[in-house]
Amino acid sequence: MTTSDTWLVVGLGNPGTQYSRNRHNVGAMAVDVLAARTGATLKRHKARAAAAEVRVGVLPGGAPGPRAVLAVPSSWMNESGGPVKALMSFYKVPPRQLVVIHDELDIPFASSRVKLGGGEGGHNGLRSISKSVGTKDYVRVRIGIGRPPGRQDPADFVLKDFASGERADVGVLLEDAADVVEDLLTQGLTYAQDRWNAR
Repeated sequence: MTTSDTWLVVGLGNPGTQYSRNRHNVGAMAVDVLAARTGATLKRHKARAAAAEVRVGVLPGGAPGPRAVLAVPSSWMNESGGPVKALMSFYKVPPRQLVVIHDELDIPFASSRVKLGGGEGGHNGLRSISKSVGTKDYVRVRIGIGRPPGRQDPADFVLKDFASGERADVGVLLEDAADVVEDLLTQGLTYAQDRWNAR
């Protein structure tokens, strides 16, 4: 795999089966969906992550989509920056071709949005990445998990599994997030924003 024509698509989450279905892990779940679409299996990488080299989507005209590395850090969420920086270095990916998929409290449940740069909104995974990479100018695919009910602490809310009434929609939510990534990589940021951010 060569240099800057490669994208790095990182799904955030916490390691361990006890966290695997938490709201906080939807980024990692979305990468699993992308891997399944490409027939890839994420394998252990020396950058403290599981990763797979794939082609994502189909370009207009029918050619295979761009090269990408799908990855899930094996570190804790708030230490995601180290593995991401190491993967970027290993695959020679510039920040503008880094895509981070993460949970977002400020977006309604079952909605996905995409943006370039901006703040971290209190998200410790994003904060760690921005610090390690040295810039906030990377693409974020934000998966809406909604706000916690009543006075529940957001930190507790994100570490819970989806409620029974939400679970039927989680599959669609993850497929949508994977579609956002495919649109982004094959059609560009403006196209993806126009299609998904107005929903």
